[in-house]
Amino acid sequence: MEFLENFKPELIVESPGRINLIGEHTDYNMGYVLPTAIGKKIVFKLQRNNSDTLCNVYTLGYEEGFQVNLNQLSKSDIEWRNYVLGVLNEISKRTDKLGGFDCTIESNLPTGSGLSSSAALECGLAFGLNELFDIGLSKLEMVKLCQIAEHTFAGTLCGIMDQYASVMSEAGKVILLDCRSLEQKMIPIDLHPYKIILLNTKVSHSLATSEYNVRKAECEEGISILQKKYPIIKSLRDVNKEMLTEFKTEMSALVFKRCAFILHENERVLQMTKALQTNNLDEVGTILYEAHEGISNEYEVSCKESDFLVDFSKTNDSVLGARQTGGGFGGCTLNIVHEEAVAEFVKSSATAYKKAFDIDLEWFEVTPSEGTRAKWVR
Repeated sequence: MEFLENFKPELIVESPGRINLIGEHTDYNMGYVLPTAIGKKIVFKLQRNNSDTLCNVYTLGYEEGFQVNLNQLSKSDIEWRNYVLGVLNEISKRTDKLGGFDCTIESNLPTGSGLSSSAALECGLAFGLNELFDIGLSKLEMVKLCQIAEHTFAGTLCGIMDQYASVMSEAGKVILLDCRSLEQKMIPIDLHPYKIILLNTKVSHSLATSEYNVRKAECEEGISILQKKYPIIKSLRDVNKEMLTEFKTEMSALVFKRCAFILHENERVLQMTKALQTNNLDEVGTILYEAHEGISNEYEVSCKESDFLVDFSKTNDSVLGARQTGGGFGGCTLNIVHEEAVAEFVKSSATAYKKAFDIDLEWFEVTPSEGTRAKWVR
């Protein structure tokens, strides 16, 4: 694109991906989650271009870009552009301060890995434009508008967890977030002498067109059945096991199973929080394995590749626990591995995975890191 020839960025924004230690699919059911940002991130470089409405965006990873007029925003047939366009649309609804800008995007977040590259893209852009044009949005306002942008332009009816973690995280902590009230508590996490190792299945998932929205609809079907007797219920957060069991025969076995998973997963988030606070690392591992059983068998958002890696981890005494992380249907497994055994664990996992699926396994260590940050280029 032409602007690249004389590009002199004024602002640099680093927007991280995230892991969720526990609490999958509970956010859009108004439950509890326990996420944190990680060191892998998307870097934005931005400059104002002195036009009122023309915006140029170029991604170094895809080596492609596009120009858009703020007065003519509409959905694109190219998926990644919709995360950008959705954010521009939501900011434009809230302020007239937004003007023309140029932006480059560079990521070391594996796309489709379950590390929420989409939220990092949305939040990094919103954060940068808020700073660049002195719009005055609070962090929470940016989180909420990015969630709406994903709903409206990208088509994924996500909860608020990914955006919240990307913006709000603090280094060395996970966030106990109540997705109903948005009350949060920073929980210190010290897994020493264990490390968090992610194994990337390289099986890509497309949440916008896949089972993600189907799962949300299944939970809503369960809620509608429960509301016949309990009209006060607004989400599965308002449901206990006794209430759910009472209506078991009125729900399909599938819907009951989906709802039961959410109730169990909320319990696991609180159990995990207690285990971290008491430094009970064995319990941390046990909860992870229990969560994967639920992900695979109750909510059915795992895949054969993730199941294989989690099962394989159980053969290694140096692994405390493992589960698929992220929205599902591929992406990464999260493993808690003793620091002295990481190299052997990764090597043996890669060998077994290659033999089973003829896929070269990718791995990386992650640590709880700070959320989205911006700095001016002086």
